[in-house]
Amino acid sequence: MKDNPLIQLEKHGQSIWLDYIRRNLMTSGELSRLIREDGLRGMTSNPSIFEMAIADSQDYNADIQSMTKKGMVAEAIYEAISQHDVKMAADEFRSVYDDTDGKDGFVSLEINPHLAHDTNGTIEEARRLWRVLDSPNVLIKVPATMEGLPAIKELISEGINVNITLLFGLHRYRQAVEAFVSGMEARLVRGKALKQVASVASFFLSRIDTMIDPLLESIVARQSDDKAEITERALGQVAIASAKTAYMIYKEIFGGERFQKLVEKGARPQRLLWASTSTKNPNYSDIKYIEAIIGSDTINTVPMETLNAFRDHGNAKNSIEHDTHLSASVLERLPEQGINIEKITQQLEDEGVEKFCKSFDKLIKVLEQRSLLYFRSGL
Repeated sequence: MKDNPLIQLEKHGQSIWLDYIRRNLMTSGELSRLIREDGLRGMTSNPSIFEMAIADSQDYNADIQSMTKKGMVAEAIYEAISQHDVKMAADEFRSVYDDTDGKDGFVSLEINPHLAHDTNGTIEEARRLWRVLDSPNVLIKVPATMEGLPAIKELISEGINVNITLLFGLHRYRQAVEAFVSGMEARLVRGKALKQVASVASFFLSRIDTMIDPLLESIVARQSDDKAEITERALGQVAIASAKTAYMIYKEIFGGERFQKLVEKGARPQRLLWASTSTKNPNYSDIKYIEAIIGSDTINTVPMETLNAFRDHGNAKNSIEHDTHLSASVLERLPEQGINIEKITQQLEDEGVEKFCKSFDKLIKVLEQRSLLYFRSGL
């Protein structure tokens, strides 16, 4: 167990979280084993994960049948199921939360994705979920849309733990950090305690390369050999370069004088969480988005297959601050190639919101269909 690469990550300051949730993960004892043997330190969920968990399994049929009998509609059934699973997982991670004094051991639940562009709706939904879950080691996921940013500031000021999600661009990451810091400052002005307020900034990676690589490949095809060679070096590197630059921003802001004043009052930094870390391109390593960005005070949330892959053949060593000059060079050359990274990351954010909305709607439709089936069969 001591040679387990997943366990070794902790020595380099990185926490491994699982980007997956399903009822039988808890009831079978598998989650407890992952915490004990692999050093798992948290869990994230989203509408797509719950859609797959419910639509592709029979785990929830008894609950759906029982709630249908009580007259509950599909949206209420989903809320009951998702909140139950998150609470169950949070209970499993509570010892991690206590042992790390509130640094790790969190489980995330996302607000209704249809509220992504509704500031007031997001605030009200997050408050409601926070009250219902009633646990210090849960995070409410709020997308970093322009409308989500003021909601994040308000929620942090109220002491609600927030996982800021769907971050793709460095400019938006700075805005997300500002929302957190200004929210903590507002909380301090209110005379409220800062220590137990937790937040992570979920920076999505593999989708960046999935979007940009085809653009680079088309540029290479039109270039002379010497220029093509330079462009080819950026293939599969933009996401990692963005992550390493984001980490430099993290160190700059949270090591700066402004935040240190909050640290003196008990505040903790908002940790960077690497998301979308499963490799989409079969030509790349299946653990590419773990090995290249290991560093102190970071989190990597991975699906089960990526967790298993890193346990099998991962190499845990501090890498986040290696070759940062090359990362900067990769990003600096994009405009020369006619690639507007801010425009692309905005597109990724928009598509991310749309994807979660579609998954949410598909899930509700599945629940409606199963409820109708149980109703017609007389339960």
